[in-house]
Amino acid sequence: MIAVLDYGAGNVGSVLKAIEYLGFSAQRIDHPKALRSAEKIIFPGQGHFGAMMKALAERNMLTPLREALGEGKAFLGICLGLQALYEASDEAPDVAGLGILPGRVTRFQGVFKVPHVGWSQLELRRDGGLFQGVADGSFVYYCHSYYGPVTPESCAVTEYGQTFAAGVELDKIWAVQFHPEKSGDVGLAVLKNFLNA
Repeated sequence: MIAVLDYGAGNVGSVLKAIEYLGFSAQRIDHPKALRSAEKIIFPGQGHFGAMMKALAERNMLTPLREALGEGKAFLGICLGLQALYEASDEAPDVAGLGILPGRVTRFQGVFKVPHVGWSQLELRRDGGLFQGVADGSFVYYCHSYYGPVTPESCAVTEYGQTFAAGVELDKIWAVQFHPEKSGDVGLAVLKNFLNA
């Protein structure tokens, strides 16, 4: 089963439609038992870092999510779903992230407009995997005020005042800061790469 994690926020409906468009079947899940039985997990996050982590904890989904990541289940984080992988975020300094990636999520500084909304280019740092068949310099759609730092796991970056992690890969844990469900053919290609992996 492909599980789309629903914690009460996020573009769950849009992601499900994109998956269906690609010819796959997925289920919206909002309880820990279904999360444990999933073969693949898609985590479309949106909103506030602290509220997201609190919502996951209140639904008793934080522990099974950490277990699934530790067991090597295929995972795709989207937007805030990528930011959740870091140790912490300046958006909620006292709330711990999942700690899969080192470092803290930071708010954009010294840029013309925050949030960063619209189309920006990808700079690919690795071939294959998440970005198989995607051309370097492709445009994708963003909507975020905070960003994750570039780490060795970053397979793509984008420049918006600062260079930030646009995509990460760590074994079967994949995540993107942009919205693949809103990024046209490029986003669909990324989503399909995960679904086929």
